[in-house]
Amino acid sequence: MKLIAALAAAMLAVAAPAVAEAGRLHWPLQPDPAVTRAFDAPRPDWTRGHRGVDLAGVAGQPVYAGAAGTVVFAGELAGRPLVSVQHPSGLRTSYEPVRAAVRPGQAVRAGSALGALLAGHAGCPVEACLHWGAMWGPAARADYVDPLGLLAEIPMVLKPLGGSGHGLPG
Repeated sequence: MKLIAALAAAMLAVAAPAVAEAGRLHWPLQPDPAVTRAFDAPRPDWTRGHRGVDLAGVAGQPVYAGAAGTVVFAGELAGRPLVSVQHPSGLRTSYEPVRAAVRPGQAVRAGSALGALLAGHAGCPVEACLHWGAMWGPAARADYVDPLGLLAEIPMVLKPLGGSGHGLPG
């Protein structure tokens, strides 16, 4: 039993960096924030919906890159301060409202500070909310996805094999 547990722990330790590099994200606010509004992608894509999640925060707190990538936008978009990061996996994440501390073309690592969270996000029930979005593909044909489903910190639960409780014969 100890051998199986040790092997499982070793496999997870080796696999963890690969998972983080394969499109997995980390929370953009610390400590891990409460979700104030869930992802609700519209069907069809061009209709109204919520193409991200809103996370509870405090005005002025740092906003961090969910994964390594390159800043592709940092400024005002439709009157809203926004930072957008393109990741090598093809995923693009967006963060708003954020007073940018980065510039387009700048490389960032997972956990790099992108800027400061601003108050004023419409519909936010607390002092400040971060709208965090994620999409695959170019903006004109984007496939929006729930960034919470891409979190690297999703707990993994190992269940026993077979009916004996430990997966071993006898």
